[in-house]
Amino acid sequence: MNLFHLYFGLGIHHILNFEAYDHILFIITLVAVYQLKHWKKIVILVTAFTLGHTTTLALATLGILRVQATLVEFLIAVTIFLTSITNLLQKSDKFSRRVHLFKYSLAMFFGLIHGLGFSSYLRSLLGSEQSILVPLFSFNLGVEAGQLVLVTVIILTNYLLIRFFSMRQHDWRLVLSGAGMGVSVILMGSRWPW
Repeated sequence: MNLFHLYFGLGIHHILNFEAYDHILFIITLVAVYQLKHWKKIVILVTAFTLGHTTTLALATLGILRVQATLVEFLIAVTIFLTSITNLLQKSDKFSRRVHLFKYSLAMFFGLIHGLGFSSYLRSLLGSEQSILVPLFSFNLGVEAGQLVLVTVIILTNYLLIRFFSMRQHDWRLVLSGAGMGVSVILMGSRWPW
């Protein structure tokens, strides 16, 4: 197996592994307000998040940026909480360009925090590599692919529930965002760094 495939697979596994449930929960809350018809906007949103975490992942992996792991874990829980609150405060299920642009910015900023969370995992994998360029690139590509698989499952589930079980988008958003908020409060309490 070549280096690209190895780290690409590790990136996918890192996202779709239930040990990364906080990241999975963040992605769920991030896309809770969207429907299948918004798929292009969702891909851009997830890619904005990936750009954010790629930046800090690279900086942290190269040793340029160091942040205490306990603080990063706490801040990841805060990103889930804030994303859930944003969803719950959204008044309408109609698509809003202004709200979506805000979400792009939020996703990219929160990606910066999540990238720091990935960095210790990736640093431990890179210990024996002579160059980190290919592993870093392929790992991030794998993370993006894993996120898109996760988003596809979420959006198709949303579509099926709305289409065949008469669930309203409003209810879907409230359930996912409420669950995200509840779990994130527990995580913040257990990860309090001070």
